[in-house]
Amino acid sequence: MRCPFCGHSDSRVVDSRETEEGIRRRRECTRCELRFTTYERVQTTALLVVKRDGRREEFNREKVKRGMLLACTKRPVPADAIDKAVDDIEQDLQRLGRAEVPSSLIGEMVMERLKRLDRVAYVRFASVYRNFQDVGKFHEAVREALEQERTPTAGQLPLPLNGKTLRRLKHRRSSSPANPKEEP
Repeated sequence: MRCPFCGHSDSRVVDSRETEEGIRRRRECTRCELRFTTYERVQTTALLVVKRDGRREEFNREKVKRGMLLACTKRPVPADAIDKAVDDIEQDLQRLGRAEVPSSLIGEMVMERLKRLDRVAYVRFASVYRNFQDVGKFHEAVREALEQERTPTAGQLPLPLNGKTLRRLKHRRSSSPANPKEEP
């Protein structure tokens, strides 16, 4: 493994651990003694993406990542969250067990992950991906994102917690069989 700092071709493995994606190795160059990280992944079969015009091209995870990074520009989305989303998309596509997948499926998967990460990034990506031709379609996508943002997840408490909500929670806890009232 070539050292990214000095280009020397010899390094030693200092630490090695398994991750969901493969094996992470911490290496140290035998010449400059600087450390760097490498990742090993299982070589998967080439996945072809069928474009809208019928062309086929090999799946390119970096292209997916670039699109997500562009949508997340100047947004508070950590780079590792984008990496994880790209990894998940790639794994989901491999699990399908198909040699070819339509580009529309990848686009929908990207939008779904962006919707969870950042609503603004989702709308940015959707506006390009869905090729909005008028403001009405764009407005509809923004409205949809806002509605989903306002809809609380099942079991999730409404925020901010006000006095009424806190009293209701205390009442639920004290009357539930899992937490019986303590006897004095």
